[in-house]
Amino acid sequence: MERLQAFQAAAREGGFAEVNESPEGTVLWLRKNTPDPGRDTHQRMCIDGLTNSVTVYWMPVAGKVNAKTFRGVAALQEWFKLGQETNVNR
Repeated sequence: MERLQAFQAAAREGGFAEVNESPEGTVLWLRKNTPDPGRDTHQRMCIDGLTNSVTVYWMPVAGKVNAKTFRGVAALQEWFKLGQETNVNR
């Protein structure tokens, strides 16, 4: 449970807002309200309590969905940082 709360805190720091939760409370969906300039798309995030993981989804080109799964909070935070560095270097 602590890991899921840490994922939620990292998601909020990364600009994600809660959208909805499954009735069983095992899955939480979040989204970014503004497009991520480094990835040129709106992102969605699924925090999965059954697998203790987070998957971020984005669509860089119409019809193509990319996804990246994280099993650790530090890896998710690092990925957010990489996206921000991309924005600075553009």
